[in-house]
Amino acid sequence: MTELLTATQMQSVEKAAMEAGAVTGRALMERAGRGAVDALFEAGPHLRDRPGHAVVLCGPGNNGGDGYVVARRLADLGWTVEVFAFGDPEKLSEDATGMRALWLDRGPVGEMSAAGQGQKSQVLVDAMFGTGLGRPIPAECAEAFHAVRARPGYGSVTVLALDCPSGLSCDSGAVLVPEQAETDFRLIADLTATFHAPKRGHYLGEGPTLCGRLAVVDIGLDAEPEPGAFEMPAPDRLRLLERRGDWPAAALRAFSRSAHKYERGHVLVLGGGPGKGGASRMTARAALRIGAGLVTLAVPPGALQENAAQLDAIMLKPLRDAEALSQMLEDDRLSTLVLGPGLGKGEGTRALVRAALAAERATVLDADALTSFSEAPEALFDALHPACVLTPHEGEFARLFPDLGQKSREMAKPEAAAEAARRAGATILLKGPDTVIASPDGAVSLQASAYERSARWLGTAGAGDVLAGMIGGMLGQGTVPAHLAAEAAAWLHVEAALAFGPGLVAEDLPDMLPRVFRDLGA
Repeated sequence: MTELLTATQMQSVEKAAMEAGAVTGRALMERAGRGAVDALFEAGPHLRDRPGHAVVLCGPGNNGGDGYVVARRLADLGWTVEVFAFGDPEKLSEDATGMRALWLDRGPVGEMSAAGQGQKSQVLVDAMFGTGLGRPIPAECAEAFHAVRARPGYGSVTVLALDCPSGLSCDSGAVLVPEQAETDFRLIADLTATFHAPKRGHYLGEGPTLCGRLAVVDIGLDAEPEPGAFEMPAPDRLRLLERRGDWPAAALRAFSRSAHKYERGHVLVLGGGPGKGGASRMTARAALRIGAGLVTLAVPPGALQENAAQLDAIMLKPLRDAEALSQMLEDDRLSTLVLGPGLGKGEGTRALVRAALAAERATVLDADALTSFSEAPEALFDALHPACVLTPHEGEFARLFPDLGQKSREMAKPEAAAEAARRAGATILLKGPDTVIASPDGAVSLQASAYERSARWLGTAGAGDVLAGMIGGMLGQGTVPAHLAAEAAAWLHVEAALAFGPGLVAEDLPDMLPRVFRDLGA
């Protein structure tokens, strides 16, 4: 898996390499600039074939130093290049000062306020502010960016951002916009060339929207060793879930190593009353499709006929109340419970959740099972145990964790989920295009539906119900820890959506899983 770095972590990697004498800061800057040009031409071969006109906007830090390298490299390849800079050049770092001097041997550096003058360029390079940005970019810089794009002429402008688009927090994915800003501070790139490793903000929040395409440029720093398929993420490290080596096929093979249905887990899904069974039926089908040996749907007696007409392989039982659930759970062959989808809100649901948790089985809590505790979340937290997975969307998360749900600049989504998992003593899967999985020991993972894995059509009613069932099915055998089960289910959830394509409705997701498994060789 790829580790997504914070700005501080990236600085530590560079510092360690320089202190060890493996590389100089100037060499890293040269490699970064040249690698960014290579990435530009790889993404747009038409730009390589015919040198054109480029505008490079340089900032007051090392990101600007990278920009001067890009400008020089393009000029070496026959491009006409204009460079504009922001900030006092006397305050540049030694490395950036050296790169600016090398450019000044080739051409002038204009004031940022003059960047809108002239004809349209084929390429605009955003080298103003990189990964270390912690405040909104100056209005002058945003205005210069948009002024270059608005220059008169024909054709489109390809925007290349170095490390990240200026104004994007590479730690949180937030756009740092001044209050009452009249200027559009969203600087959107067609291609973002980042160095050594992707950063958290490339995948969180608005990062994918602003970055366009993402290219990771090797600048000669040692890579971190790859964790194994069943290795938990190290605390305070964020790993990106991706198909890499034998993952997730190895996890699926370990999950399905038994051929006997009674050893593949028996998942109990609780459903709602008459007319409210669609969500729980999708949950149950997802648990069965992902590999659970048996799945039972338990519903109020009045909903039996409705559900019986639509179920075949899924078993059906009547369930009147929490006392009946406790009696049902005396059967220890029921290995996993999933509560929430279509269950209804209120004291009845709270009682069912308490009864389920008292049995200390692997348990997935979603939707109404979470919302029913929004006024007294501590009562839920006190009953949870380490084999539980909570799957809130951001609204449900904010109701359970009001202080963490407030989107602040101080705490990004992974940190908020990690703190929530610590408080709850259970695994938290915080849903969204940037789904974060966090466990009480500090392990944090990210399943991002972004870039080549973007599946916008997954934002459809019932998709979360299916995901809850997939997690429950993965947990059924007890062979996969809660965090790793949630990881695999979240990744497969997106993969099933990609396999189907646009036009997806939630009912389609479980039935795409066999195709996904075949493609994985699982």
